[in-house]
Amino acid sequence: MSRLSFTVEREATGSKARAATFQTLHGAVETPVFMPVGTQATVKSQTVETLKATGASVLLANTYHLLLRPGAEVFRKFGGIHRFMNWDRPVLTDSGGFQIFSLPGERSMNEDGARFRSYVDGDIHLLSPESSIAMQKLIGSDIMMALDQCIPSTAPHDEALAAMELTHRWARRSLEARGDSAQALFGIVQGACHHDLRKKSAAFLRELPFDGLAIGGLAVGETHAERYEFTGLVTDHLPKTLPRYLMGVGTPIDILEAVHRGVDMFDCIIPSQLAQRGVAFTARGRLQVRRAVHKLDESPLESGCGCSTCQTYSRAYLHHLVKSDEMLGWHLLGVHNFAFYHRLMREMRRSILENRFAEFYEARRHDLGGSDDENVVHPVKKRAPARSSQLGDYDVVTGSQGFSSIRQISSGEVMHSVNRPSDEAQALYIEQSRLALRLLKRDDDAGELVIWDVGLGAASNAMAALHCFEKVLAEHGSGAVRTLRLISFEIDLDPLKLALRFASHFPHLRHGAPHAIVKHGQWDHGSDLLHWKLHHGDFLAFLESSPVPDLIFYDPFSAKTDTALWTREVFARLLQHCRPKPAELYTYSAATAVRVAFLAAGFHVAEGVGTGPKATTTVAFTQERGARAHPAASRLLGAEWLARWRRSDSKFPANLVAEEKPAFERTLEAHPQFR
Repeated sequence: MSRLSFTVEREATGSKARAATFQTLHGAVETPVFMPVGTQATVKSQTVETLKATGASVLLANTYHLLLRPGAEVFRKFGGIHRFMNWDRPVLTDSGGFQIFSLPGERSMNEDGARFRSYVDGDIHLLSPESSIAMQKLIGSDIMMALDQCIPSTAPHDEALAAMELTHRWARRSLEARGDSAQALFGIVQGACHHDLRKKSAAFLRELPFDGLAIGGLAVGETHAERYEFTGLVTDHLPKTLPRYLMGVGTPIDILEAVHRGVDMFDCIIPSQLAQRGVAFTARGRLQVRRAVHKLDESPLESGCGCSTCQTYSRAYLHHLVKSDEMLGWHLLGVHNFAFYHRLMREMRRSILENRFAEFYEARRHDLGGSDDENVVHPVKKRAPARSSQLGDYDVVTGSQGFSSIRQISSGEVMHSVNRPSDEAQALYIEQSRLALRLLKRDDDAGELVIWDVGLGAASNAMAALHCFEKVLAEHGSGAVRTLRLISFEIDLDPLKLALRFASHFPHLRHGAPHAIVKHGQWDHGSDLLHWKLHHGDFLAFLESSPVPDLIFYDPFSAKTDTALWTREVFARLLQHCRPKPAELYTYSAATAVRVAFLAAGFHVAEGVGTGPKATTTVAFTQERGARAHPAASRLLGAEWLARWRRSDSKFPANLVAEEKPAFERTLEAHPQFR
């Protein structure tokens, strides 16, 4: 039985986020929780009083450093760390595994443990599972960590396998060394960035009597997207009855993403470390106080913040302290940063308990990645939006609305120029297609769902589908969800490569999947219920050889820029390929010529929802029964549209010769949709 009495109070709908409580020897802890790092029994630049004032409920200390200084005899004398540092709330101690990892030239590893030379006096020490636990017992931490072998997250499979298996053997020894101590003990999942090893490690450790499980070996070389991917993969394979701890992470956006993926506990040196460099965290992103623009600014760091720094001091004074390298500046910025972190954790917890975390997540994931320019209250001069470097025929443009898009330089056409790319994808493709509902198994349709994503671009539509799938999976569980096969077609990957290069501008790409698509051309979800494949090349070359779709997200460049993909002949081929089952096609275009091409090919056509400046978009159906059963049935083009078409300058396809026009007109007017 767990020594922590861990209780999940609420799991969020549409997310794996959860709010929980657990009981330690020094009090209760509410999650999600951030633990300031007090490596050597002190959080740099802070006192226990300021830490409590900012909202800290748990501190982290490090076994490796405390073993070397002040040493075991001090903790034996004081009866543990709480009396020694005058902290009466819970403490978690890291085992020292990461510190051993960070000293490759000063240690040797074997089955017994790690031998290393002390940076204090040069003596040789052996840190083993047994000696690590013995020291943590003397420290008297509420939560101890098992000794693990941490390696770079980018390590090859054989190296990661060996380290994982050693970690597992040490985990058993750590449990045995803990004995009947009332202190809780966490195991650590390893396996670097290898799916099979992470699953194997989680499966092994969850069978042992640990009081919680941590995700180790991340934030040590992988990309942000890989970190998010492997965090979600591991939590999928951890028991819901134990707390989950992501070690050494991270920034506010990293924490938000990890809470979304089911993590409960976090630690990181960033709030204090960046405070020393003059950086403050706010709801709109980072703020660099050193910048001259703050020299005369009487505003607080963050309007509405209740911390003592914001209530007492101006940006101008803090700017002066930072520029003067005064210790007080580090302290005051640290106070604010810790207050911000703990407030963020409380806000996430409250949103989970009120079952609105999914909305909170979508709103905050954009803001938390904000740039320093967005935090300038009184700018000296207004800067024009910066334009990022280009790749091939594309560049990144940031408009006055505050979000970025990809632009094709030669045509000037911008992908998602008015709405945020993720917002437009959600409204136009995900909500209209009722994807969340269609992903659920039903008695009449529990087979594989196939989506064609025609025009991958910067992966806005594909990632919207992936996020929808993960939300449904989190809400309903794998037993209720259909397999999703997502097939993307793209002739030029430069837009996606460019967006990934500047991923901070594109929040929808904070995931490992798009990186794998560019690198390997495919990606599989850890649940084995979503398979994403890229066809790199001309869509028309893959059309007939691809699995018949249920849904088509049709998003190539416009008919003006990419004429070949908007013709009656292409749509006729598409209709013929889809005949075995009713399929639905969604596209942003509402052009009369495009709708005429769909109708002439045999599709049934309806008006779709408007996005941005577009009053309508287009939905096309391969079968009449599919059109009549769809919510858009009431918007099927009818007599009024037909009358406008007769008066239109775009009545006929551009390649139609004069003698063919009367027959084309009769064919269109005889379409079953207009009977």
